[in-house]
Amino acid sequence: MKIADNQKLDRRALLKLTGAAGTAGLASMAGCLDDPSADDDGEIDELTITLSQFPDTIDPLDHITGDFFDVYDHIYEPLFDFEPGEGIFPRVVDDWEIQEGEGATELYLRDDVVFHNGDDLTAEDVAWTINRTVDPEMGVISDIGSFGLGSIEGAEALDETTVSVEYGAAPGLAEFEFGNYARALDMQWAIDNHDAENEAISGADPEDFNGTGPYEVVDFTSGEEIVLERFDDYWGDEPPFETVIFNADGESNGRVNSLRTDATDLTINILPEDVSTVRNADDIEIRRVTSFRNIFCPMKNTVEPFDSQEFRQAMNYAVDNEGIASSVLSGYGEARGQPIAPGINGFNDEIEPYEQDVSMAESLVEESGYGGVEIELTVPQGRYLNDAEVGETVADQIDQLENVSCEANIVEFGTVSDANSAGVDPDVIEIPFYLIGWGTITGDTDYGVQGFFTIPDNEARTFDDEELSDAILESQQIEDPDERRQQLEEVNRLAHEKAPFLFLHTQESIYGVREQIEWEPREDESVFIWDME
Repeated sequence: MKIADNQKLDRRALLKLTGAAGTAGLASMAGCLDDPSADDDGEIDELTITLSQFPDTIDPLDHITGDFFDVYDHIYEPLFDFEPGEGIFPRVVDDWEIQEGEGATELYLRDDVVFHNGDDLTAEDVAWTINRTVDPEMGVISDIGSFGLGSIEGAEALDETTVSVEYGAAPGLAEFEFGNYARALDMQWAIDNHDAENEAISGADPEDFNGTGPYEVVDFTSGEEIVLERFDDYWGDEPPFETVIFNADGESNGRVNSLRTDATDLTINILPEDVSTVRNADDIEIRRVTSFRNIFCPMKNTVEPFDSQEFRQAMNYAVDNEGIASSVLSGYGEARGQPIAPGINGFNDEIEPYEQDVSMAESLVEESGYGGVEIELTVPQGRYLNDAEVGETVADQIDQLENVSCEANIVEFGTVSDANSAGVDPDVIEIPFYLIGWGTITGDTDYGVQGFFTIPDNEARTFDDEELSDAILESQQIEDPDERRQQLEEVNRLAHEKAPFLFLHTQESIYGVREQIEWEPREDESVFIWDME
């Protein structure tokens, strides 16, 4: 559900009313806005966006972090436009066709797309990029491959503008995946300049970026700031701002102060305690939306005491996730009892959150045989809404059980991210219990579960259970949408019962925005400048 302090007519609604086919029909409206960064004609020409995390790589394929996509999608644009709840729409890919019975979909590219260095985009570029993402033998092993393109097996250029994408799942699932995560690198440029077949793209100069997006890099300070300007030879409509600057501040109050002092125009991840500061300031406002991101605590079941289903269920009964959502998050969250959020294909309406029941929790601990155990919950700080406070509250509530001791260990997000990717080999697990969030941005349950729970060819999984893995794999092969949705609901029921996570909540996305900017936040947390005016 979208919520804004000041209701505005959003871009999609305006397009429907005016019949405009793109942003060009709206570009002239920017001149109506009164903004200090406007040019002599009154049109806003510069936009600054402050993220909570600055990209630590310049490789658009070597990450799966939302803040990074917010930057790089404007340089290395998606091949498709995706609208939550609606599906995918043409962008660089002008049309596509499922090849019935062949496990493939043909993508038909526009013939007028060029890279920032002047090279023409070809089907070979797209096929190579997809293959590089899903085949670890070709280049950097990316979480995009295991999570975002889990069913994609490869791609082949059929001619200059036609790409065949092969997959080992139902066409509908594959479409969710390549419709969200397919990008294009200039193959020859990447090989010649960055040895991308063997290591991540790296560099420190504007020339080290080369996409087809509406903006190109003109200045780059690693770890601090990236400056983009309109790409003159962009194939599509002119984006609304001449210059866009991305920077980052890990502290919510720092991001808010930047907004209040006109140092930035839009910032993400405002904490609940900072909302009133924004609302009380002039010319800026809060805009928020219930996201597709769930917050939870994985429990790797190949090590004690998390190898016991009773113990994992006990951890869920020990915690008052309803209370955490209402108090620690000030209502900017909804308690959850399954891996994915409402609005996602396969969400099971019949599953209720675990309710806190200390007596039940203590009884299940005794049944598990792990009474008296000491555990540690590793928690990131500054990545999610009040994440450290949420984690400390979870640990305190577990610690109140008479037969379990629990402490929270607050760390940088990278530590948690590494733990999440470390797999379930008991000989290498250092952090078996941690807090993390996951946004099911494809709009399909598979993205929220397969990377965590499927067993074959998935060394990064966090849970070993054949029944749950098989249920997910079965869902991937079901072509009928209704039957597949029912199977995904069963997957979520099994996940609730087996408790691979300590389920917490779905969080809201809270943004601070200069009120002149016409823009509404998305459930999938993507920030697209081409959606703004």
